[in-house]
Amino acid sequence: MTDTPPAPPSTTPPDGSDRTLPRLVRDTLPFALDVAIEVAKNNGVCIRPIELRRLDTHTGTSESFNIPCGATQEAKCPPCANRNRQLRRAQCREGWHLDHEPIAEPHPSTEDQRWLIEFRADVQAKRDEAERDGEDTLDWDEAIAGIDAEINAAGMRGNVLGGRSAPKRSRSTRRRQDAPDLPKRAKQDTTLGRTFIASDGKVYRPSLFVTLTLPSYGRVRNSVPVNPSTYDYAAAARDALHFSKLVDRFLIDRSRRCVVRPARLSQSSSHAR
Repeated sequence: MTDTPPAPPSTTPPDGSDRTLPRLVRDTLPFALDVAIEVAKNNGVCIRPIELRRLDTHTGTSESFNIPCGATQEAKCPPCANRNRQLRRAQCREGWHLDHEPIAEPHPSTEDQRWLIEFRADVQAKRDEAERDGEDTLDWDEAIAGIDAEINAAGMRGNVLGGRSAPKRSRSTRRRQDAPDLPKRAKQDTTLGRTFIASDGKVYRPSLFVTLTLPSYGRVRNSVPVNPSTYDYAAAARDALHFSKLVDRFLIDRSRRCVVRPARLSQSSSHAR
């Protein structure tokens, strides 16, 4: 009589919805949500997406979509934190820490762009001829405006007539007469940051990261105010409209009225006031 060899263990995983499974077996089954988070991390997808809702004011229909959370801490969202880290590295490597002036020269024109310019010149000549004959040039002006829009859409900036199409804005930076004069830095025609040489000959180029935080307008959940009656809609709209101007003014004031003094340099880090 020969012994029957034991059957090989089953490779089919147990059914996670079977409530009759022993508790010890159920505890060894991974959670579906944990697996989904692990797959998202492996593929660089945000694990804490923010759900927004888009409303079409013409049809009244709405749809929801997700955007990345944009977290900078790996404990909250590793994919977003890694994406932000790579972005900062690229900014430092390609912008803030450049050791030579960037050269931005226009690309050579294409055949389609040259054809648009020639076509615009022909239409302009016919428009001028109609004006000399005393004819109405409204249709020609509309055609020229359409061609100018096509010229910009084709990857060209400015206009063929030269000059500014909009009046130049002038902003005053005058200060109060009773306030003391603040120190100013001399203007330099360069975009490179200042470098400092340590005692061992190593060159440092300090960088400064500034975070500007706006005040809260009220509690928000899923991009919707929790209490619409107390939410400051006017301040939110005002800051959204003028935020770029505020940042621009902040940078201009700080760059014009500051003095950079090198502090003690070490082999590990360098700072600038």
